[in-house]
Amino acid sequence: MHYAPGTEPCPLPFSPFKSCTVPRPIGWISTISKTGRPNLAPYSQWQNLSFDPPMVMFAANPYSDGRRKHTVINAEDTGWFVWNMATYALREAVNISAMEWPEGVDEFEKAGVTHAPCIDAPGPRVAESPAQFECRFHSTHRLRGNSAHGGVDVVYGEVVRIHVADHVLTAEGKLDIAAIRPLARLGYYDYTTVTEVFEMRIPGASGMAAAGLEGKA
Repeated sequence: MHYAPGTEPCPLPFSPFKSCTVPRPIGWISTISKTGRPNLAPYSQWQNLSFDPPMVMFAANPYSDGRRKHTVINAEDTGWFVWNMATYALREAVNISAMEWPEGVDEFEKAGVTHAPCIDAPGPRVAESPAQFECRFHSTHRLRGNSAHGGVDVVYGEVVRIHVADHVLTAEGKLDIAAIRPLARLGYYDYTTVTEVFEMRIPGASGMAAAGLEGKA
């Protein structure tokens, strides 16, 4: 089976596109507007980019009527956004925060999660989340789409502060990923969670290359 998505109809009842690049980490992004209104929303196009300095990105499609997402506008207006780790325990809160709430609604309250103050960023982070990144906004790259909903804002940021809850750390100083159970998107309405971890080392990697792969501070 093959098809050209720009010119041919999909021969399957469900498009395979979003279910091939999987699992995708959830960018559960909190921001605050320039008038002081908190916002919280999940984005399944989220990724680390580099580590020196640590850089991240998330991609936000507009609303169906073409309006840009509040998260993007707030990040640009204030110069900050915060990533909150989404977990299996928080899955219902994540899902509620994905709803298209009217401007001015506090998704923290709707999702039943708590505001926690940041140190550098002006907006709140999710207190119940086990890890958060305070990110200084870098830039937005806007890509046009074939429809109002098909365009995308790709937002870049530099991680300037990292929060990790002590109770999710192992004795050797690593995140206990299997216990945390981070949430990830599989496409369609499907999600998964990390419950199994295994290690692989690249043969011959040494020095700074090995330290970088291992995540040594």
